[in-house]
Amino acid sequence: DAAAEGVPAAATETPVGIVTALRPYQHEGYAWLAALRDARLGGILADDMGLGKTLQLLALLERERERGSSRPALVVAPTSVVSAWRDEAARHAPGLRTVVVDGVGAAPERIEADLVLTSYALLRLDAAAYAEREWSTVVLDEAQYVKNPRTRVHRAVLGLRADVVFAATGTPLENSLTDLWAILSLTSPGLFPSARRFREEYVQPIERGRVDENLEGGPARERRLARLRRRIRPFLLRRTKDVVAPELPPRQEQDVRVELSSGHRAVYERVLQRERRKVLGLLDDLDSQRFIVFRSLTLLRMLALAPALVDAGGPGLVPSKLEALRGRLDEVIAEGHRALVFSQFTSFLDIVEADLRARGTGVVRLDGSTSNRAAVVEAFRKGDDPVFLISLKAGGVGLTLTEADYVFLLDPWWNPAAEQQAIDRTHRIGQDRPVSVYRLIAAGTIEEKVVELQRRKARLVGAVLDADGAFSNALTADDIRLLLA
Repeated sequence: DAAAEGVPAAATETPVGIVTALRPYQHEGYAWLAALRDARLGGILADDMGLGKTLQLLALLERERERGSSRPALVVAPTSVVSAWRDEAARHAPGLRTVVVDGVGAAPERIEADLVLTSYALLRLDAAAYAEREWSTVVLDEAQYVKNPRTRVHRAVLGLRADVVFAATGTPLENSLTDLWAILSLTSPGLFPSARRFREEYVQPIERGRVDENLEGGPARERRLARLRRRIRPFLLRRTKDVVAPELPPRQEQDVRVELSSGHRAVYERVLQRERRKVLGLLDDLDSQRFIVFRSLTLLRMLALAPALVDAGGPGLVPSKLEALRGRLDEVIAEGHRALVFSQFTSFLDIVEADLRARGTGVVRLDGSTSNRAAVVEAFRKGDDPVFLISLKAGGVGLTLTEADYVFLLDPWWNPAAEQQAIDRTHRIGQDRPVSVYRLIAAGTIEEKVVELQRRKARLVGAVLDADGAFSNALTADDIRLLLA
């Protein structure tokens, strides 16, 4: 949609060193990046997950090498994704001399390479060393990692010296417009130079309620929203799968309401009443009590999964979702399919794993404690085990698992973009089978309210990045009352 127009033909020729044929939309993205780079402007490549953002950026970096750049490029990515960048560079741009920084004190300022790969953690810990060198281009992969300008890693990126900074993320706006401002402050620092003015001109008037012509101020919000989209459009490129990759097989998503057993329901209601009384008394001072409030909300979300997770009583109760998962997995496996099973609570994955193994089901698992991540992923990809249990934190980004064609989300997450990232581990370029996604939602619990909030946040993202839509507030006291209603 925002592909570069009027870019000289030479600028859009695929570099000789890129040995992979770019799809038409990937070539458009590369041309857009090249046009910005030639103007010494940065930007955000915000394509849907699974559309090949890495390949488009590698084409740009290979172009710099072929033009004789004397300085290396720097790619900063989550720790779990750095090795994927190394592998993708070797696959698509074998001429790029690539070095992975694997520790603090590695003297990145003296590394001889075309491309230096490091993690956000190492950049934060060794910020002065990275700031000492001049880089040709800095790429921030999964740039939602730097959405908080108060963090050390955000300040470390600000301290880097480079001609341009590009961000790559399928989720440039996760919770609030301030996420988008934080990333743009790194890639396009003069676009919205004042955080205070951005809040006053855009965040507050737009997020103060839904964009609705029937509400007072609705048309004014629409005008402010249109102005924001015009300002960011030259510096943010976003394409969605349904538009640019129609060859992808269909994806079917279904919400599965799981009724709690009578015993599970009794435990949940008892704890709900206790936590509701506590939390509602704290909402008048939410800013200072936010930790306590979110601890209560997390307890209720865990309790919706299994009483055993929070020592809430009910010994011997089989979690209602476990029974629902069993039945569906039995059908999936019997038909020769393979499944990814996600939860953000590793303690619930413990319960699921023990149950599946006791029933003779082959399981592979990836979570934050996994030390041999690459070997575990390869074991699923090349092996016969039909189920891959994955925690959100460990497996939400940086994985390609097109061997699976079923996805089970065991608990809804605050951020809808995180769910989409999980789903896109399998529904991405290379998948040749329809993908089925099941969200297991505990009926009559806080999980149903989390889904409502998700949908409001999804409209926030769509309003800025795609077509017209409605905005919602970030999580407020009223939102929390809704969660506990």
